[in-house]
Amino acid sequence: MSSSEDFFVRLEQLNEAGAALSKERHITSLLDQILLAAKRLTRADGGTLYRMSEDRQALRFEILHTDSLGLAMGGNSGHRVELPDLPLLDSAGQPNNNMVAVCAVNNRRTINVADAYTDSTYDFSGTRQFDQLNSYRSKSLLAVPMKDQQGQIIGVLQLINSVHPGTGEIQAFSMADQSLVEWLASQAAIALSNRLLLTQLETLFESLIKLINTAIEDKSKYTGGHCSRVPELTLMLADAAAQTTQGPLADFTMSEQDRYELKIAGLLHDCGKITTPVHVVDKATKLQTLFDRIGLIDTRFEVLKRDAQIAALQKQLALRVCVDPQAEALAESTCRAELTVLDADRDFLRVANLGSEAMDDAALARVETLASSRTWRNPEGQEAVFLSSDEQHNLSIRAGTLTAAERGIINHHIVATNKMLEQLPWPSHLRRVPEFAGGHHERMDGKGYPKGLRREQMSVQARIMGIADIFEALTAADRPYKKGMTLSQSLGILRKLKESGHIDPDLFDVFMSQGIYLRYARKFLPPAQIDLAAADLLAA
Repeated sequence: MSSSEDFFVRLEQLNEAGAALSKERHITSLLDQILLAAKRLTRADGGTLYRMSEDRQALRFEILHTDSLGLAMGGNSGHRVELPDLPLLDSAGQPNNNMVAVCAVNNRRTINVADAYTDSTYDFSGTRQFDQLNSYRSKSLLAVPMKDQQGQIIGVLQLINSVHPGTGEIQAFSMADQSLVEWLASQAAIALSNRLLLTQLETLFESLIKLINTAIEDKSKYTGGHCSRVPELTLMLADAAAQTTQGPLADFTMSEQDRYELKIAGLLHDCGKITTPVHVVDKATKLQTLFDRIGLIDTRFEVLKRDAQIAALQKQLALRVCVDPQAEALAESTCRAELTVLDADRDFLRVANLGSEAMDDAALARVETLASSRTWRNPEGQEAVFLSSDEQHNLSIRAGTLTAAERGIINHHIVATNKMLEQLPWPSHLRRVPEFAGGHHERMDGKGYPKGLRREQMSVQARIMGIADIFEALTAADRPYKKGMTLSQSLGILRKLKESGHIDPDLFDVFMSQGIYLRYARKFLPPAQIDLAAADLLAA
């Protein structure tokens, strides 16, 4: 092959390397590709890639490869580079131009050395020490600074010992070699800068998401854990579904980019809760607003009890003139009977306020009777109804602690989530985040909210998030209105939701058959909730 033909072959290799670099997402792999491409283009036996330190005062060893020694450090090799940084300035604060890589940075130019042992311009004592320790002979050397779009040097490519393709002899790096590596270094610097910028933007974006979730957590201690646990469970189930090779989910796959998109959706799935009033989110009892108003009702009962006792004593005093023991005893027993009724009514309202048990018609009628038939004398001395209409309305909640209006406020968080996410200018690789995050309260039968979507109208990812959201809520022990359910109780409910058309049946089967519930439980649930024997029966 002629030299011109060889150059064009290597030029084609350069184009292929440039295209590959532009697609690489991982910094470590990108650095590996840069160095390996430079070695391949120049047929170099060894090479080192340096990156500028954060303070721009030194060059840091990132990757080192020497083929003839079988030496690979840094990058994807699995072996750390245990070599000191190369300072750009000496102890006197002057440019440290003895070392070739540093000199290439300080002088912003390529340095091409034909023989390190005969060249007296640079300090090759470190090179010779390396050679002595490894029985190696460093001869030709090429150091090329990597400049980004702004002309700022971000690293150095250093290549050692160009090998002649025919004879295998070590030769100097040619001008063609130098030109090719300079072109590669330019493309590599741009690719690396772009990747670093994207990584910084992703880090910033995720930090902003965590900031939102921190605000939600600080606002309500009961929802912060949910915001972090749901994304993890979502990815556990998504990974298992993507690994399925048979059945309805056999065609479902996820690239690394798809997985990142789902992760972001998981982190943002409840961002709308930042708009939900804290007294509704944290409503642990039916009468709770800024405080639990059952205390006010307790006070009213105490007032009634004191009134009853005072009335009895007044009757007894009125009888002191004639001294009628029988009448006094009757007054006292009547008082005790009334106090017993008041205590019973108070205990009933305390239990009703908890919302842990469903209210039947008889219980609702009793609340109504207490609200309409009992009165008390308020601090102004006026006769007042014992329960206000709002208190009666809240105490008449059949199940849970939320009224229909408050349930609507809670449900509005997903509307707020959709509104917030749909207004953002998502890049193409994150464009489905609003759909994934906004669909976790939809149902397979179309009875969910906010859009009433059916199964076929939803992505697999949104259906996955729906299961993760429900299972986390069932098992969560940090809710204000309930204790965390055991594993078997939660799985039993989840199975019923599958049968009723609430959740995706195929994903439920993966959730059970792949033991996702158990992996999650072992990571997040206390041992007391993990009743494995019962759970295994459900999974069978």
